[in-house]
Amino acid sequence: MFANLSGVDILIVLVSLIISLTIHEAMHGYVAHWLGDTTASDMGRLTLNPLKHINLSTTIILPLALILLGQQPFFVAKPVPFDSNKVKYGDYGTALIGIFGPLTNLMLAALGGIIIRIFYYNLDQNLFNIIIIFTQVNISFFVFNMIPFPPLDGSRLLYAFAPESVQRIMRQIESIGFVSIVIFIVLIFQYVAGPIVNIENSLLRFLVGV
Repeated sequence: MFANLSGVDILIVLVSLIISLTIHEAMHGYVAHWLGDTTASDMGRLTLNPLKHINLSTTIILPLALILLGQQPFFVAKPVPFDSNKVKYGDYGTALIGIFGPLTNLMLAALGGIIIRIFYYNLDQNLFNIIIIFTQVNISFFVFNMIPFPPLDGSRLLYAFAPESVQRIMRQIESIGFVSIVIFIVLIFQYVAGPIVNIENSLLRFLVGV
């Protein structure tokens, strides 16, 4: 999906990445605020300022390095904090906070697809390239973050419906913080990368139609 990118393309990926993750993380904060938790607002994370949401290593360096190495990239931003004890509707409210970030990326990808479908024959090649890369980045954000492995957003949805025994294991994984992401990258990602690419490509074809 991100193969054979030029230097300009990589710059477009970077800009698309910053825009997409900023909206993604801000949406987590807005939904949490709507559900009664002001933690994100209190910590200055209820904002569209990208500097508040970027983790240099996992958000910028790691995905760009994977692209340069010809590997499937994944995008991880600095998580927006929230207090589950203050969120309305318990685990279901927490699930809403979790999934609204990826759903926002899906909507951004759909917007890119709509623009391409409507204006395909009138788009300048450079503009088409920008929109298609922006769409690809948002599809990748959506698919990767919906994986139900803590602390990825998809795990919030799983929390809401999983039995207590599964929730207990997930809490243990999440409690080790960034190490859980390392475990996922080293031990699990190689086994799910293929299906992830297939899902991303299918979504791209569905949304863009070309």
